[in-house]
Amino acid sequence: MSVEHVPRSAPPPDWVLNRRRQIGDQIRAARLHCNLTQEAVANSIPMDRPSYNRIEQGHASATLDTLLLIADILGVPLAELVK
Repeated sequence: MSVEHVPRSAPPPDWVLNRRRQIGDQIRAARLHCNLTQEAVANSIPMDRPSYNRIEQGHASATLDTLLLIADILGVPLAELVK
């Protein structure tokens, strides 16, 4: 029995990675404006802090649901986080 190798998906283009970092910066700025820690926001989602940190750093993509939860916790429209 042979094992088929599933090709890994290609990494996103650089402009997507840059945009992801910009969104992370917007999330961080909104969180700091609210005087909240990463831990506080992550616990409210719920999500572990390292995963939340990866979103703020732009190292991970957040789902739309997660972005909606973050925006709600921070009291800002989703558009503010992704502008």
